[in-house]
Amino acid sequence: MAATRVIEIRTEIPGPRSREILARELKAVAHPLIVHEPIVADRARGSTITDVDGNTFVDFVGGVGVANVGHNHPRVLEAIADQAERFLHTDYTVVPYEGYVELAERLGALVPISGETRAAFFNAGAEAVENAVKLSRLYTKRQAVIAFEGAFHGRTWMALTMTSKTHPYKQGLGPFAPEVYRTPYPNAYRGPDAKTALTALEGLFTTHVSPEHVAAIVFEPQQGEGGFLPAPQEFVNGLRRICDDHGIVLVADEVQTGFGRTGRMFAMEHFGVEPDLVVVAKSIAGGLPLSGVVGRATIMDRPHAGAIGGTFIGNPVALAAALAVLEVFEEEQLVERAQLLGAALRARMLDWRSRWTRIGDVRGLGAMLAIELVRDPETKEPAPELVEAVVDEALQRGVLLLKAGVNGNCIRVLCPLTTSDAELDDGLRAWEDALAAVLSS
Repeated sequence: MAATRVIEIRTEIPGPRSREILARELKAVAHPLIVHEPIVADRARGSTITDVDGNTFVDFVGGVGVANVGHNHPRVLEAIADQAERFLHTDYTVVPYEGYVELAERLGALVPISGETRAAFFNAGAEAVENAVKLSRLYTKRQAVIAFEGAFHGRTWMALTMTSKTHPYKQGLGPFAPEVYRTPYPNAYRGPDAKTALTALEGLFTTHVSPEHVAAIVFEPQQGEGGFLPAPQEFVNGLRRICDDHGIVLVADEVQTGFGRTGRMFAMEHFGVEPDLVVVAKSIAGGLPLSGVVGRATIMDRPHAGAIGGTFIGNPVALAAALAVLEVFEEEQLVERAQLLGAALRARMLDWRSRWTRIGDVRGLGAMLAIELVRDPETKEPAPELVEAVVDEALQRGVLLLKAGVNGNCIRVLCPLTTSDAELDDGLRAWEDALAAVLSS
């Protein structure tokens, strides 16, 4: 019996209509906005995107981790339409609405934080990160923030300061926000190990900033842009201990790891360690702009009235979509589906590593997985040129992939958690053919 094919390529890639629109883009859109895929979307459903030339691709990018419930899920679309008919905007802090309260209640019950919680909603992940820093500073009456090498927290000023990648994000944009300090993040493939990373963090308190001056330690339970590096248990335990010892707020940036991506609703559940604040965004609203900070009531309630806010925070349409997303997770058991997808992806990736030595590492939690490509398995020299070639070859074969890593030498998977077995098989087949074309030469 022939395998079900999802991918459909009707033209050369990019097709004529995509080329025409992208030619117009050069004359109308600011050039710093890098277009990674030279195709133009026409429609998307589930785990596929069809371009304006009629070519259908399996999507392993998911809008960079935004489409965990799939593109245009019917339940999400229904919730959006219903709320749009009722009202689009009031500004929650002027005239509130129930959806804001309900989502705060739902997320407060889901995040791995015991005791009373509170939530506040914003628009993008970077905005939520910045508000987590504000809340931490106002709670502790301290100024300093510690982030990690390889971190990505966004592109607004404080978030960009915390982000740890010079090109393209930080090039030419200094000076950055003061009182942000950085220390190594553990990396099982390249080092350092958890003990060394924790020793470096504690050494920071002697050579750079005293612990009684630190408001927050902000970290990703699994780094995203940094190369899909999962934190070791020892490291997360150590962060919690250090924060407890010195009265520091522990902030888990779950913008990319949240909403089932790692095989748990939130990645912190893997460690059995409670953060004080959790930052959420990306897949929270099924494709609409929404982010939030959910955390301990004692921290969230401490700042003065009006300390956080904004005109469009917690847009009612995005909130309705977010509530629908939670319903989809429950009804379709997407956390469990992430575990199954992750097992299938990991098995295929490990097989690839056994066949091609330039795949140096396979890593990640749940369905948040990546491969790292190197020029030599002994020296582990990064091979970003191989990643570019594989991503290009994969596009020609009908699967969308995206690179990651501070050296740009990783290929990550952020496919919708609704991806069917047929879509997964077709996408992996195309990816494998692309690897063979590049790595077998």
